[in-house]
Amino acid sequence: MLTPDFLRTKFDQGATYDAYVGSGDPGQQDNWRSFGASCALTDEQRTLLGSFERDVNILVSSGIWCGDCVQQGPFLKHIEDGNPDRIRVRFVDRDEHADLAEAVKICGGLRVPVALMMNEDFDFISLFGDRTLNRYRAMAAKALGASCALPGAAVPADEVAAQLQDWVDEVERVHLVCRLSTKLRQRHGD
Repeated sequence: MLTPDFLRTKFDQGATYDAYVGSGDPGQQDNWRSFGASCALTDEQRTLLGSFERDVNILVSSGIWCGDCVQQGPFLKHIEDGNPDRIRVRFVDRDEHADLAEAVKICGGLRVPVALMMNEDFDFISLFGDRTLNRYRAMAAKALGASCALPGAAVPADEVAAQLQDWVDEVERVHLVCRLSTKLRQRHGD
């Protein structure tokens, strides 16, 4: 089901980060923007992302209402801003794109956010979500009872930085898959 044609269609139907956040009610928009303002790429991360030579397309199945999405979606906006010529991110609502959500269930459930990472031809490379390893570690350490953090809940700065690094690491891994792809190396003559 995760064919390049299907993924390209879903990507084309997706919204940019700003349009997606703008689709929420004022409180939701504030939550997304506030969290986005609380994190930033390091100079090292910005340099790494800026060095990418292959296109990486990221399609995110999300919920504007979801606390985990609020606390992870902005990372992808920062990553895209780190190299907008090579990294493109689009968001789709999980419930409006149920066919995609069904295809990317995690542990048998409809989770959000789930990021599908693809090359320039929309070949599937990686699925990353619903939370990063560092987010799960923090949740386990705090023994949270809720299955989803409340939107706008405070997140310690070191946890934010660790989660952003998780996302950068995964996008870097996907870029290296693209960079070393025989098909793409032949196409680009390198």
